[in-house]
Amino acid sequence: MEDVQNYTPKVAVHIDRVGVRELKLPLLVRDRAQVSQQTVASVDLGVDLPSAFKGTHMSRFVEALDDWNGEIGYQSVHSLLKNVKKRLGAQRAYARFSFPYFIQKAAPATGSKSTVSYECQLTGELDEAGQSFLLEVGVPVMTVCPCSKAISREGAHSQRAIVRLSVRMTTFSWLEEFIEIAEESGSSAVYTLLKRDDEKYVTEHAFAHPVFVEDVVRNVAQRLSARDNVEWFSVEVESMESIHNHNAFARIERDLRSEDI
Repeated sequence: MEDVQNYTPKVAVHIDRVGVRELKLPLLVRDRAQVSQQTVASVDLGVDLPSAFKGTHMSRFVEALDDWNGEIGYQSVHSLLKNVKKRLGAQRAYARFSFPYFIQKAAPATGSKSTVSYECQLTGELDEAGQSFLLEVGVPVMTVCPCSKAISREGAHSQRAIVRLSVRMTTFSWLEEFIEIAEESGSSAVYTLLKRDDEKYVTEHAFAHPVFVEDVVRNVAQRLSARDNVEWFSVEVESMESIHNHNAFARIERDLRSEDI
């Protein structure tokens, strides 16, 4: 049959990335507490396309994914990307997995257990120079405003904030380690299930540890920069302000191969 994709395009320009998005599949992720956990991922796959070709072969991405073992890991993702490159005749291939990650957390006072979900993304890229991994995770925390606490006779305004981490690593780390860094950098972690004793503990603990978004982003950046296996990171903290009609944010990005924090 005629293969139109292999025709020469009218506009002969190299395309950096072309592929498919939002393919859904079950995914196995390494879990510190239970060795692994099953989740569901939305997957993007792509390759570069030389200027000599009119289009890529979309079905081959799906075939490569169907042949894959569905497990997140350096070797398994490398195998997927290598297969994609081979099937598409590409120089570069990438895969991005977006998925919820679940951790069972105990409430701080009663120990009542419940599950908290965290939105994660892992992007793998493979080219002639080798393979790279980018881990991204969003972590909700609670913050209490230091200024509000200092000037108020009673109380202070508090709100939920999101810590968004992006990390390039040289060796494996548990997702839980980065989630803990984010949660310990705010005024308090947040929970799915809290009894009254737990609410009392969380509130008092948070008000004893007030932080601005600037404090949170610096706390996270300091701890990431101290890790031997992190070579680059960005961290952004966004506070959904409870008494202002706007959000507040702060961001730090560092290449630890060439910079000091």
